[in-house]
Amino acid sequence: MRTNFANPDIRHVFVLMLENRSFDHMLGFSGLSGIDADTGTMRPVNGASANDVNVFNNTTFHLTTPADLIMPFDPGHEFPDVVEQLCGHGTQYLGGNYPSINNSGFVSNYASTKSPGEGGATSNFGEIMKCYAPGQLPVLTALAQEYAVCDNWFSSLPGPTWPNRFFVHASSAGGLDHSPTTVDILDWEFLSGFKFANGNIFQSLTAHGKNWRIYRGVASPLVGSIPPVAGLHGIKLSDTRPYENFTADVNGEYNFDYTFIEPNYGDIISGSYSGGQSEHPMDDVASGEALVKSTYEAIRNSPLWLSSLLIIPYDEHGGFYDHVAPQAADAPGDTQPGSKFNQFKFPFTRYGIRVPAIVISAYTPENMISGVLYDHSSIPATLQTIFQLPSLTKRDGVANDVTKLAALSQARNNTSTKLPAVNAAPPEAVAAAKKQQPAVNESLVSVDHGNLPGFLHVALKARLETHTPSMAIEPLREETADPLAKSMRDEIGFQVRTRAQARTYLEQHLPGLLGAK
Repeated sequence: MRTNFANPDIRHVFVLMLENRSFDHMLGFSGLSGIDADTGTMRPVNGASANDVNVFNNTTFHLTTPADLIMPFDPGHEFPDVVEQLCGHGTQYLGGNYPSINNSGFVSNYASTKSPGEGGATSNFGEIMKCYAPGQLPVLTALAQEYAVCDNWFSSLPGPTWPNRFFVHASSAGGLDHSPTTVDILDWEFLSGFKFANGNIFQSLTAHGKNWRIYRGVASPLVGSIPPVAGLHGIKLSDTRPYENFTADVNGEYNFDYTFIEPNYGDIISGSYSGGQSEHPMDDVASGEALVKSTYEAIRNSPLWLSSLLIIPYDEHGGFYDHVAPQAADAPGDTQPGSKFNQFKFPFTRYGIRVPAIVISAYTPENMISGVLYDHSSIPATLQTIFQLPSLTKRDGVANDVTKLAALSQARNNTSTKLPAVNAAPPEAVAAAKKQQPAVNESLVSVDHGNLPGFLHVALKARLETHTPSMAIEPLREETADPLAKSMRDEIGFQVRTRAQARTYLEQHLPGLLGAK
């Protein structure tokens, strides 16, 4: 058990996790200064400088501002991409110790980025070095100024979305070091969900008498409302609640100790993620700003404000430049050698790239900057400190929690009830940016690209749950599964091979699974 939290007033923890943005990309040009959480002295945020460059094809690319609201290509952020970004053009990971890091390969990696299915490298390589100006992100900037911004928070491994999000929920990726494929998801306990050796934080909360709730993003577009967290063993899609209910819920009788909020991911099938709220690079960042604003204002103006802590991190860097080299990390210690999910034989002994994170409460000092080392395991660690839970793995056992950033003895009386308006791009500007994105022939593109197989897993798992309610508790194995369960598995394993087939599958089955409010 961790030490007691000094502030007994906080009884509700909320986490809203966005995706695919590095710290420098979002706040490197923010110009923020604040009170250092450790020293009590004023200092600037650890952001961008004139020395931050990448050189590619004898051209020097500097960090610049402003940044594009919508990217034409999805920057690479799979495990091999991050190796190149951190260690330089041509570097490969061969197992064991991570190669020497100099943050020199972001531009070279982006220069080889291909759109899903159609190919065609981008020509404007410097896009990956662009950073937002404060006026472009008024909501995030306002929260960073008013509460605590963490400028030393890292993703949990140098890789993509799904294993990093696993660390938020279990302080481990269970050996997974890549985006899952359809082969992987059919191995996840025969679709009963990804299982961790020591369980996940939701199971730990339940075992210790604590209540939790999961919200899934707004229902349009419907496919993007699939929450990845429902892919975990023991969590059903029916355990999640539409975000449309969030404001009314927190203003009512709310008895949930921990709340995790998933954004809507937009059009996950095409790979553009358009119409979502997650801040995926090929979607409009303003939609994520609107979700942050809505979540903060709902909690701030509810009866829960004086008993709540809100944490807003990003799952990984999305391929964007950051100048801080990730440090060595403690391995979770729960992965057996030779794990079938450990494609690159990564031992999880290195953090991923630095990402933004904001900590918010009535007990958070104004204008604070924390340089304490955090990663996504700091979220389970924070819950363990507040609710007196045991650690799940060695990673959260040593992780710093954020409770010191919410430790004022009295609540502040000068916190904003309303954040600035979102700086949304005009519709014609959004349309023009979308035109730069290459067309995708979904009938020719493999389903095994990016995050789509993971979302398919959640949808298939939800179908099985509605047919076999006990399946989320007991794994459906080959020798015990009923014929319908086997048939559903075969649909994904043998019939859904392209993105077009995935679209048909999800549009056919999701309305019934997500329709309930």
